[in-house]
Amino acid sequence: MTNMTAENVVMLHGFSGTHRAWDGVVARMSPERYRPLALDLPGHGELAAAERPFSFERSVASVLDRSPGRFALVGYSMGGRVALHVALEAPERVERLLLVGANPGIEDAHERALRRESDSRLAEELEAAPFEDFVERWRNQPLFAGEPAEAGRLAREDQLRNQPDALAAVLRGMGTGEMSPLWSRLGELEMDATVLVGERDTKFQALGRRMVGLIPNAKLRVVAGGHGLPLENPQAIVDALS
Repeated sequence: MTNMTAENVVMLHGFSGTHRAWDGVVARMSPERYRPLALDLPGHGELAAAERPFSFERSVASVLDRSPGRFALVGYSMGGRVALHVALEAPERVERLLLVGANPGIEDAHERALRRESDSRLAEELEAAPFEDFVERWRNQPLFAGEPAEAGRLAREDQLRNQPDALAAVLRGMGTGEMSPLWSRLGELEMDATVLVGERDTKFQALGRRMVGLIPNAKLRVVAGGHGLPLENPQAIVDALS
């Protein structure tokens, strides 16, 4: 197989990460089989100074503007939520979909409001406290319990490539509490889809099982690791693509 037939793969990182979160995945991808493109989402990395306010609509436009005509789409956590929006907005361009630790949104309005308040407090902390303190608090969430030391080191290193004020703006515009839930639209996704979750990530396993019941051509894969699979188990992502 030559590079002329290699598959374009667009990869979207999670909140407070950058395109560098995919380094381990890209390193394991066959260049004869894949043409990877890891993007910074607006408000992150090289796009910290992108136009504000940040929104899913602007993020979708940003991803589509920088992506090939057709591509496989991989989204992790917040990047998974953006990936769902991209696939719904431009299904003719997304050949297949790989969602890693993704959540289509909070359906209950009260729970969504509580999450919006929590995201607002986090945004205020980002603007007021030393950035390193925020990063430590973020990594110490139960979501990342059991994370191997090396994965945690890489995650901290990647988070510190960001600007705290930009991340605060991302939370206010694209936090889970700000997102209109997409559960009722999952049936529109007709491309092949894989939902990938770590075996320690029990919350997202439950979400994943429900998602594959609603996406017509979807399957669930549970692999070794927790929520932070791109850094903890990058080979599992390459295997899921294969």
